[in-house]
Order: sequence, then structure tokens, then C-alpha cells
Amino acid sequence: MSPITVVYLSSLLRNCVPRSAISPAKQTHAQLLVHGFLPNVTLQTDLLLVYSKSGFLQDARRVFDTMSERNMHSWNILIASYVQNSLYCDALSIFHWFLKMGFRPDHYTLPPVFKACAGIGDTFLGRMIHGWVIKLGFEEYVVVGSLALHFYAKCGNLVDAQRLFISMSWRDSIVWNSMISGFGRAGLFVDALNCFRGMLQEGVKVDSQTIPSILNACGGEGYLMKGKEIHGQVVKSPIFDKDVAIGNSLIDMYAKCGCLHDSEKVFGNMHELNLVTWTTMISSYGVHGKGEESLALFRKMRDHGLKPNCVTLTAILASCSHSGLIDQGRSIFASVCLDYGFEPSVQHYACVVDLLGRCGYLDEALRLINNMELTVTASVWGALLAGCLMHKNVEIGEIAAHHLFELEPRNSSNYIALCSIYDSLGIWDAVSKLRAEMRDLGLVKTPGCSWITITRRVHKFYQGDLSHPLIQMICETLNEITKVLMLPEDCG
Repeated sequence: MSPITVVYLSSLLRNCVPRSAISPAKQTHAQLLVHGFLPNVTLQTDLLLVYSKSGFLQDARRVFDTMSERNMHSWNILIASYVQNSLYCDALSIFHWFLKMGFRPDHYTLPPVFKACAGIGDTFLGRMIHGWVIKLGFEEYVVVGSLALHFYAKCGNLVDAQRLFISMSWRDSIVWNSMISGFGRAGLFVDALNCFRGMLQEGVKVDSQTIPSILNACGGEGYLMKGKEIHGQVVKSPIFDKDVAIGNSLIDMYAKCGCLHDSEKVFGNMHELNLVTWTTMISSYGVHGKGEESLALFRKMRDHGLKPNCVTLTAILASCSHSGLIDQGRSIFASVCLDYGFEPSVQHYACVVDLLGRCGYLDEALRLINNMELTVTASVWGALLAGCLMHKNVEIGEIAAHHLFELEPRNSSNYIALCSIYDSLGIWDAVSKLRAEMRDLGLVKTPGCSWITITRRVHKFYQGDLSHPLIQMICETLNEITKVLMLPEDCG
């Protein structure tokens, strides 16, 4: 086959890529086979590209497997395509094969591999890939560096993420977004907000990926005024105002800040509702103890033709639990498999155990746990222990607590919960023994914390902490309020 023919056929196939024109591509593929133009590495790579970009990964893989010769471009196309479709294990399998064949990764290979490592949480391989980035001199490539940072942030390794972030000579919105979302995912909401301020100070433009992350931080830290300020900016922007992910984040932020009515207003004004929107609003009702409203919205969602996923079912079960809707919770749990075709997950079991425990059905909750086919996690035993604490059930409480001691040996709250059950029943010997165990293990109680926002500043108060500059005035005022509240009604 002449070089001119190869160039012509190659351009014919490449013209199919931007339009995802799969029919012309398949017709051309058939003609290539009929006329014996294959194998040819250039044409096969072009076919691989068309099939991958069109989402026909099985056809792409068949082309790849029949190639007698593969260049760097063909390997990179398949690895990137698997990652784009969240098939991270397949991508890493191809990458390992790529290394076995003696190829050396380039700056096109490494970004999708970082994404795959982040997707499955393979921290060992991700760190090894970062070592290659340094060794091969790809640190200054923007895409490589930003995805290395994304990998560290998503896997919760914020020390290495920050180290990489500080060392970067360039920081675009993608880099800042990775850092902000990483802090938020780790529950370091103040750090996320500080990072956001740094982003604004450097003049980096906020995009639709930034806003959900920062709203999550506002909700987690109770920064209502900052959340409202960002909401104002969203309303002013025709692009942000119609963004579903931003709308979902606003619903969640207002609910976490105690403003359920504002969550309802955002929900009612959204131009488009997806499954996440419905799930977020159902969950918002649930955390505010409005189980009936959650159930009504759940039914409305199904009437709109949306099928709940595992997260939606967790949200509605949790709502039933917070409101003590025992019959409705049992019915929904039974429907997880029967009506929706899901096997109940550990999260579903934890919600039902919490529901049964709150309502005093502790024996039923224990039977449910004992009949679980899944591995029983700390969240499930923790839900049972909380129910035992509420109803002062020492027998089942001891069973739950001792399982938790094995699963979470450094979690002091499990010891404190069992200690409180003993204390409420006057079992002083067991209290002394358990406290001695905690001392031997070096466990201390995490102090409770309350906070209030005044003129855009958050004031935190930890149990036993007297460090606030106005603590004397606060205590005196609190004492006066307490005295007034304790006066007889006829003195008011």
C-alpha cells in the first residue's frame, strides 16, 4: 500500500473522531479488511482512536489486540479511554502490560495513570508513578503535575499534596480546586476556606468546579454568611445559576447550616433536577428530623420516573431512622432488593440497625447483624452501641462494644459509650475497670465542641476550654440566663 493511500485513509478515519461518526468509521474498517490494508500500525491506531472516542471500547480493544505492532500513541489511547470511562483496573492492567513490553511512559501516559490510581486508591503505585515523573523530568508539565496533586489530595495524603502544591511554579484553577476539595474531603474545612482565599488573592478565576468544594467547606464549618455570599455570586452568573452540581451543593450547605427553608427554596428554583438533587433534598429533610417530608419527596421522585440508587436509599433509610419511622424503614429496606434490584450495602444495614436501636428493637437489630452476609463494619456495630446507650442495654451493649474494640482499638468514643451504660446502671466496678483500660491504652476523651457565627467570625467553644478572650463575660451572662430560666413561672 502506497504512503499516499495510507495518508488518505488515515485522514478519512480521523475525520470521524470529532463527530463520533461510528457508522462511517465501521464502513471504512470493513473496507480496510476487504482490501487487505490491515495490519497497518497507522490505520489501526486511527481505528483505535475513533472507537475509543465514540465509546465503543470493546471494538477498540479488539483492534488493539489484533495489532502486530503498537506505537506509544496506541497504548496511550487505550489507557486514557479506559480511565475516561472509569475502568481504572483495566487501564492499570494495560499499563502493566505496556511496561512489560519495555515501553517507557511519557507525559501523555502518566496523567491517566494518576487518575486510575486515584480512582481505586492505589497509593503505592501512585507514589511510584510520581517517582518516575521526577526521574523522567516531567514535573513542569502542567497536566502531569496537576494530576499528581489530584492523586495525593483524593487519596487523603495532604502532606504530599501540599508539598507538591507549594513547589509548583504555576497554579491554575484545576490545581487550586484539587487542593480545596482535598481539604474538604478530609474534613479540614478551615484549610479549604483559607486555600480558597489564597486562590482569590492570586487572581485565579473561580470556575464551576471550585464552587461546590467551597460550599461543602462552608457547610462543614457552619460558615453561613460566606455560603450566602457565594450564593449571591452564583445568582449573578447565568452559567453558575443553571449548574446542577452547584445547586445541589447549595441545598446541602444550607441544610448543614440549619437553614432548611433556604434549601427548599434552592430546590424549588432549580432549572434542572437530577438524582443527586433529589437525594440531597431527601437527606436534608432527614438530618432535620423531617422524616415524613423525606418520604413524601422520595415518592414524588419516583413519580417523576427516577429510580433511586444506593445513595438515595441510604438517605431515605437514614431519614426514617432520625424520625423513628420504624415501619416505613423496614418496608424500604425490604424493597432494596425486591423493588430496586440492589443487594443491601453495609450503609443500608447501618441505617436499619440505627433505626431499630433508636426505637428499642435491640434484639431484632442484633439478629439482623448476625444474619448479614457482608463483613460487619464499625459503622454497624457503632449504630447498635448507640441504641444500647439510649436504652441502657448492657448485655447487647457489651457485645457491640467488644467488636468495636477489635475493629477500632484507638477510638475512645466506644469505650466512653460502654462506660456510660455501666454508669447509668450503677455498675461501678465495670466503670473503674474500663477507665483503667483507657488509661493503659493512652486514650483520652475528645472534648465536645459548639460554635456560633457573629459578624462573619466563627467562635468555637470546647468542653473545659476557657481560652476565649471574653470567657468571663460569657460565663457571667450564661449564669444570669440560667437563674432567670430557673425562676418559678409566677415570678416571670
